[in-house]
Amino acid sequence: MILVMDKSATEADVKKVVLLIEELGFQPHISKGSERTIIGVIGDERQIKREQLSLLPHVENVIPILKPYKLASRDFKQSNTIVDVAGIKIGGPSVVIIAGPCSVESEDQILQTAEAVKKSGAKLLRGGAYKPRTSPYTFQGMGEDGLKLLAKTREKTGLGIVTEVMDVSDVDLMADYADMIQVGARNMQNTKLLKRLAQVKKPVLLKRNFSANLGEFLMSAEYLLSGGNDQVVLCERGIRTFVEYTRNTLDLNIIPAVKQLSHLPIIVDPSHGTGRYDFVIPMSRAAIASGADGLLIEVHPDPAKAFSDGEQSLTPGLFKQLMDELKTITNAMGRSL
Repeated sequence: MILVMDKSATEADVKKVVLLIEELGFQPHISKGSERTIIGVIGDERQIKREQLSLLPHVENVIPILKPYKLASRDFKQSNTIVDVAGIKIGGPSVVIIAGPCSVESEDQILQTAEAVKKSGAKLLRGGAYKPRTSPYTFQGMGEDGLKLLAKTREKTGLGIVTEVMDVSDVDLMADYADMIQVGARNMQNTKLLKRLAQVKKPVLLKRNFSANLGEFLMSAEYLLSGGNDQVVLCERGIRTFVEYTRNTLDLNIIPAVKQLSHLPIIVDPSHGTGRYDFVIPMSRAAIASGADGLLIEVHPDPAKAFSDGEQSLTPGLFKQLMDELKTITNAMGRSL
């Protein structure tokens, strides 16, 4: 249910209604608009009586939310959510580019990459310290040493860092280093991990599982939102289809769909979405033209020697070319990089 407060409702009135909702055994979530305050009421819908809620003071209207994802829905919040990551706002008028290597390999490698992508216009640095790999025999990441190198690179470049967490036991350690914590595709429905990340209150980049539909994707975001973390950015990174010439099929249809159904920002990862460096630039252009709020791009100073995903990584030169091309597209759409 959604409670729409009337225009005369004060902060004290809203707090009073929140307390009454809690006394009834439900969980309130507040969304403040320019003219109205909306309170989402989360709980067992069989126990929620619309008439009972409509009698609460200063409640103008009670609206049922039919979708299973309540807090992620535009029914709950009409305005777009803006997520702040180290001072960089995702979901607003600016398109945000997050770039860096798949894996942190050495201090020279991560610093060289960070300096190159920042010079070309990237706002945040990506880099994996813990890597979920298909094969147990491939590079699994540097662990905490990789996190320390990311933190050192942040000190030198000023770029906020985005890195992936794989296990609940690593959440506290990750929160000490990362500006934004990434949930990989394989962990999108790891509900125990999502519940723990909701408690940390760090911005979360939630990647779509390669077999998940839109409803399942938004329900994973709902776990974070219902746990109290409203700083969530969705990420489309490709789904599995019968196509054999790319690593995945990049589903750009999901961008306008998310924009219609949810207030959460969505960015696109064309590196994993295609698995081919020569497809990354054209699909990046298409993603921004489709309305994406940003991109997650893999960049490596020497992709042929990369420990992981070199075949889908851009060189610094190609990344600069991409950024130059994106300026034209973002300007045409009334946005900026």
